[in-house]
Amino acid sequence: MRESGRLGPIEWANAGRPLPGENTSGDRKIAVAVDDDAALFGVIDGLGHGPAAASAAMRAVDAVQRASGERLEVLIQLCHRVLSGTRGVAMTLARVDYAAKTLTWTGVGNVSAHLVSKDVTGVHIRSSARLAAGIVGYRIPEIRPAQVVSLRVGDMIVLSSDGITEDHLEHIDFAASAVAIADHILAKHAKETDDAMVLAARHRGALT
Repeated sequence: MRESGRLGPIEWANAGRPLPGENTSGDRKIAVAVDDDAALFGVIDGLGHGPAAASAAMRAVDAVQRASGERLEVLIQLCHRVLSGTRGVAMTLARVDYAAKTLTWTGVGNVSAHLVSKDVTGVHIRSSARLAAGIVGYRIPEIRPAQVVSLRVGDMIVLSSDGITEDHLEHIDFAASAVAIADHILAKHAKETDDAMVLAARHRGALT
């Protein structure tokens, strides 16, 4: 499960795999353009693993892609409605607005999201998404307005399911491509006990 691309100034790539021994992953990614001035990224983790988890995650992906221009909190509420009766999912969404140079993000469950940059000591975590407890499709709190942070050229957004270990940001090579970074994180930090997915999206600057 490897894909990559470019949306405006954002170079992105994801890497994922199912629980070892299984053929279907419940971890899915979102990377879509929102008109010509924004991009929407996300990682969705169907509860558990296997076909039922994959079905719930894919239903959430479809719902988000069909309504990608909506506010993030509206998208999560929409997914909560359409996932009723499924396993449910954890999900985190991140929207990049090119002209405003902002990152807007929110999530429910344990799909982590960090904004990282390179500094003299290695990797600097500039910000982390505030995640609410709950399961989308089963029980969620009132979703607060999404958090907004500034985005600079060179910054990288890293979204990961809980099938990726918490120390996955420690050795990012900022000289590498988003594809290489996502592949490295999956290879070095995927747990053997769960599906795994990571998405890396870097602000490259020029739109061309």
